[in-house]
Amino acid sequence: MIQTGRAARRQTMRGIQPRRNPAAMLLVTAWAGAAAVLWLWWDNTAVVQMDTAAWLMGAGRITGLLGGYAIALTVLQMARVPALERRVGSDRATRWHAMTGRYAISLVVAHVALTVWGYSVQAGTGFVEQTVTVVVDFPEMIKATIGTVLLLVIGFVSAGAVRRRLRYETWYYLHLGTYAAVYLTFWHQLATGAEFAASTTARTVWYALYGAVGALLLWYRVLAPVRLNLSHRMRVESVVEEAPGVVSVLITGQRLHRLGAEAGQFFRWRFLTPGLRWSSNPYSLSAPPRPDLLRITVKAAGKHSLALSRLEPGTRVWAEGPYGAMTAGRRSQNKVLLIAGGAGITPMRALFETLPGGPGDLTLLYRASRTEDLALWAELQQIADERDANLMYAVNGPDGARPEITTERLKEVLPDIDQHDVYLCGPPGLAEESYNALRAAGVPSRRIHHESFEM
Repeated sequence: MIQTGRAARRQTMRGIQPRRNPAAMLLVTAWAGAAAVLWLWWDNTAVVQMDTAAWLMGAGRITGLLGGYAIALTVLQMARVPALERRVGSDRATRWHAMTGRYAISLVVAHVALTVWGYSVQAGTGFVEQTVTVVVDFPEMIKATIGTVLLLVIGFVSAGAVRRRLRYETWYYLHLGTYAAVYLTFWHQLATGAEFAASTTARTVWYALYGAVGALLLWYRVLAPVRLNLSHRMRVESVVEEAPGVVSVLITGQRLHRLGAEAGQFFRWRFLTPGLRWSSNPYSLSAPPRPDLLRITVKAAGKHSLALSRLEPGTRVWAEGPYGAMTAGRRSQNKVLLIAGGAGITPMRALFETLPGGPGDLTLLYRASRTEDLALWAELQQIADERDANLMYAVNGPDGARPEITTERLKEVLPDIDQHDVYLCGPPGLAEESYNALRAAGVPSRRIHHESFEM
């Protein structure tokens, strides 16, 4: 058990910085970029011809330009840039990445089909014959074909129904093939794209776009993690059982306060021991970060999380982060309700200790199947006593009946629920149930803060 303390809490609170969510600005910027890409086509098209072949090839050029732009955005959203991961939220950035990836693949498929169709109409040949001609005779097209096939395979394995059947590590390493696909398809854009062949400015812009994305990827996915881990040299100090199937991993290191981590955030952790060194999984901090100690609390839900209970003291730790936007900086009201379910208690416990608030301003509702599953309960009680905060739990009845979180029950416990900020972390079913109840109780969606690791 990590002891709480006013001094540690004051130190953590001083590091809390209010943050504005830049999501709207980023979306406007992305659409402005798409408009600029369309302008490249328009500027290079002196006359819009009316015959079928010209229409098809024109549409192929447009979808190709937009597809190339969408691919660059997709890679950018994989770069774990702090403005996305810490301000917009890692889960929203992941959803954007998935959505942009679907657009990119759809545009690339449309580009290939429309362009080949247009050439086949123009040459009076069959579609298959023209496809072979384009792949074999056009510059850089063999590499582009391999890259396109890679993109299609990655898109297939990333589809929800397929993704859920794969081990996380399998999907992760297949997903890294995106980088090879981007490299292979990039060169044909400059070699065969009419916009780039006719304009030095267009080529410079395209190089700048992909160069900037590549630089961000290299910095935030490779160099920054290497620097972080060489500087802080983290190791496992101990593993503590908190509840049946739930353990805390205490991690020591050098100058950990310089990580800039806040309560509510998470890292992606890799434990350098046989069976775990090739797996990187996200786990939230379950206590406020300290200069010499970090703690995560994990519920056994798979091979990786189950193996953490067997970690030996001294095991080297490789971490990336901190990530996540579910921090005190999102708070806008004096009163706060925290709703946690299962392993979702981990970021809620850290926030419960550190969120600014006077007597009665903070309320934590903890949902679990049984009372013995209420991990970290002693710590939560201590925090509640020290801060004069409200601590409640909801567990299944003796017959297994599950208590629902309803609008009526929330209003009964907190009559002024509509004047609260709400932080929510738990299984998808609990999150959806709680969100709907909160909205019906008058809590605006902008004051319901939720982050999920669901892929």
